[in-house]
Amino acid sequence: MPEENIKGIVDYLNEFVNEDNSVPRNIRRAAKEAADRLLDTSEPVQSRAHAAVELLDEISNDPNMPMHTRTILWEVLSELEKI
Repeated sequence: MPEENIKGIVDYLNEFVNEDNSVPRNIRRAAKEAADRLLDTSEPVQSRAHAAVELLDEISNDPNMPMHTRTILWEVLSELEKI
């Protein structure tokens, strides 16, 4: 079940953050890095989720982030914390 959640979270990040050109590059880069960490199956699911939470939490306070992107990141963080 957590692997399915991870896949959904990565798809959500890719669709609404990584492919959105209104999002600053540094935020897209961090979201891409978080998605890559989530897909790295060499680590346990909990470790991957924790690493992604740290990356996304760090950028969630960026003042240049559009409000809709901040909301998406909060949703993603909420889902990752459940894992």
